[in-house]
Amino acid sequence: MHRIALIPSYEPDNKLIKIVKDLLENNFKVVVVNDGSNKDYDKIFNKVKELTKVLEYDTNQGKGYALKYGMQYIKDNYDKYIVVTMDSDGQHTVKDATKLCNYVEENPNEFVIGKRIRGKNTPLRSKIGNSITMLVYKLVTGVSIYDTQTGLRCFSNQLMDFSLNVKGNRFEYEMNVLLEAPLNNIKITEIEIETIYYKDNNKKSHFNTIKDSYRVYKEILKFSLSSIISFIIDYISYIIFILLLNNITISNIFARIISATCNYTINKKLVFNSKRKITNSLPKYIILAISILAINTIILNCLVTININKYLAKIIVELLLFIFSYFIQKKRIF
Repeated sequence: MHRIALIPSYEPDNKLIKIVKDLLENNFKVVVVNDGSNKDYDKIFNKVKELTKVLEYDTNQGKGYALKYGMQYIKDNYDKYIVVTMDSDGQHTVKDATKLCNYVEENPNEFVIGKRIRGKNTPLRSKIGNSITMLVYKLVTGVSIYDTQTGLRCFSNQLMDFSLNVKGNRFEYEMNVLLEAPLNNIKITEIEIETIYYKDNNKKSHFNTIKDSYRVYKEILKFSLSSIISFIIDYISYIIFILLLNNITISNIFARIISATCNYTINKKLVFNSKRKITNSLPKYIILAISILAINTIILNCLVTININKYLAKIIVELLLFIFSYFIQKKRIF
């Protein structure tokens, strides 16, 4: 089985040449993708071309695009293989790449990622970013991953189609892979690797903190905003019906019908950008809405029974059901 190192590279330094040489000396095949680097970097890529395959295109498209561009080449040119993706800045070692490949060879259905332990030498931006992402990822998927931002990842040809079909062309692609894997019943395994940071690399990182963070979190953020809007509609309607009818169950049902109609429209068109026909997604959404309504009403009445304020109880129940709703809508409906 071929072991292929895939290295997306945008405006690299000489560390790229060294990592390619090290990989080749350890019996890896290497595919480098020049992600539209400036012509000033041709000298480095020309040296790499003397060693291995370099794929190129003129305009910078982003890390996700470069990874999928390289994956497609590998799929078209090899049969059985293990792919290990590595960054071109020297933060990953051949020893660790080999460690991940050894594991995948025995577990070809798992998606394996390198786990860097955060310490005193870890840049503050990386510490904060990884900690936030780890928390958000846990809340959304229910899966615990320590290092969500690692670029050292490994999978067999059995997971190639999955990897190619994940959306995203820039830094959000790698996060989307981790979000999509649990939804496709793909186990993610972390293996501890060496933690290497270079001060110069951290300064010239191509990750734009605001713009690329938005890309990474945008689906979660849009879903959260949609849920907040729907909650406001639901809560105001609930209060109005309580004042008019003075009946918790009936007020909760009427409020949910109004807010669910708004929520379905927003999520289908803006959050998940679903192309499915209404006849396909709407019946599933109605079943979900009825199920959540039933659970919502039961818990709401239980909380009020134990003397929790009926307005506060409504807020507590909505927060409890937020994550459950996100999972079902993303995986089964849209």
